[in-house]
This record gives sequence, structure tokens and C-alpha cells, in this order.
Amino acid sequence: MPLRLPPLNSLRFFEAAARLGSFKLAAAELNVTPSAVSHGIVALEETLGVALFTREPRKLSLTPAGELYFPYIAEAFSLILLGTQRLPDGRTHRKIAVSCAPTLAVRWLVPRLHDFRTQWPSIDVSVDTSRRQVGFPIDGFDFGIRLSRGPVPGSDWNRLFGEQLVPVCSPAYRETLRDAHGSVDLRRATLIHVDTASDDWQAWLDGAGIVEIDATGGLRFDTIQLALEAATTGMGVAIGRRPLVDRELDAGALVEASTLCVDAKTSYWLVSAESADGTDERPELQAFRRWLLHEALAFQDAAQHEATPTHE
Repeated sequence: MPLRLPPLNSLRFFEAAARLGSFKLAAAELNVTPSAVSHGIVALEETLGVALFTREPRKLSLTPAGELYFPYIAEAFSLILLGTQRLPDGRTHRKIAVSCAPTLAVRWLVPRLHDFRTQWPSIDVSVDTSRRQVGFPIDGFDFGIRLSRGPVPGSDWNRLFGEQLVPVCSPAYRETLRDAHGSVDLRRATLIHVDTASDDWQAWLDGAGIVEIDATGGLRFDTIQLALEAATTGMGVAIGRRPLVDRELDAGALVEASTLCVDAKTSYWLVSAESADGTDERPELQAFRRWLLHEALAFQDAAQHEATPTHE
């Protein structure tokens, strides 16, 4: 007797709603109405004879049965997608989808993509800079570039490069911080913070051995790019991440407010779906991985070679 599977559409609704924690967000992702998602999940619950969600006015959560069921459904859709991607592809153009933080995309990835396209003109690359967490390959992404202290189980991680933290500001603003002896006194500075890297100032202070500065006050922005723009216009001192901030330092738009550089505890990593050995990976993914790792190695080597002490 053939197996009777639940309706595929209802399973898709369940997977998206469980992953996103919202019928509304699931509907937007699947391009249907929230009512369609809700009705589809009700039909699934009736088919299975169990409740999968606890529905509250402002909260949606999985029941114990839903918690048990979700990993199986998520893995099933991942396997379907993975199998589809690995079918022989006779199309002239192949596609790669990359999720990347906006600042790194603007400052590092996008300027290098021309080189990749020159080498591999038949491979199209799409870059998504939204901050949402993505799953591989269920969300349709092949790679993510993430800032992390280390690998996270469940995905394949390759380290790209690390960074150094250094306070930066405009040349004019640095002059306002000088004391009677001509030394820069950061206790006078307005500190500029980045919400997504909220520990940077404290990490630099700890690494530099400075205890007399309060790292909690100042201005706050939601991206590194905005924080550096604020520093460039003389609004205060931001923590720059070398070598990504070297462009502004080389141009003179920003200067170091201190010569003390502290190694960041985080690095940039290339993340993808977990694979046993990569031999069954699509050729375009292998090409992109090799190219990006080579670019990262060359970038870090060049930064280390060119780094020289700077003086006030």
C-alpha cells in the first residue's frame, strides 16, 4: 500500500511559519495571503490529528508536536532543493546566491566580483545584504559571508580573514582632542557605536589596557558605514576595522585617534551547506569558493605586508 503523505503545500506553509515564527512572514515569503497559510496549516493539523502551533494574539509558537515535526520537514525540503540543484544543468548561465552584510559587500565583495565574472562569465551572482539569518540550502542561498568568533555546527565554514580594531576620526576632530602636551585624550571624545558591533569599543579598551573611559555613552548607528560617515564629518570617534577601513585612512578622510590596534575576536567566514567532502558540489559553487578563498588570502597578505606604524 503506497504511503499517504500530507499535502505538499500545507507542509511548505508549516515549514516557513515554523522557521519565521509568523503566518504573515511566511505568507510574504511564499507570495500567498496569511489566510491561505493559516488555512493550510489547519488542514495539515487535521490530517495529522495534532496541533502544531500555539496561537496567541501577539505570539506564534510551536507545540511539542510541532517542535518534533519541524526538523524532519525542514530537512526534507532541504534535500529536495539540494537534489534539484545537483541535477545535470544544460543551461548556458548558472546562478549563485550569496548573503553578505552590507558594509562588507560594498567595501570588499562587490569591487572584486568583476574579476570573478571575467574568469567565469557564464556564472551569474546575486548578492543579498539583508540581515536575516539564512538556512542552507532551504532559503535559496548558496553561500553566506558572516562575521563570527568561530564556526557554528550544521554548516560548512571557511575562514576568510580577521581584522584589527582601531579608533578613527576626522583629522580636524583629532586636533580638538589634544591636551596641553599635544597628546590625544580620548576621554574628551564622543564615542560612536555600531549596534551590530556593540562590543567593539569595550573590546578595544580592554585590549589597549585603558580603564578610565566609559564605553557606554555617545552616538549609535545601525551600520558600520554610517558610523564611519559620522566620524568622517567630525561627530566623534568610531572603532574602525582594519583592513576594511584602510580606504579612508589612506585617503586621509579618517585618521587614527590612537596608534594602538587590537586584534578583533571575530573573523569573516564563508558559510555554506554542510558537505562531506565537496566533491558532489555544483561546479559553479566550487569555482566561487576557490576564487573567494584565494581573494581573501591575497587581501590579508597584502594588508599585512603594507601595514606600517602610523604616528600622530
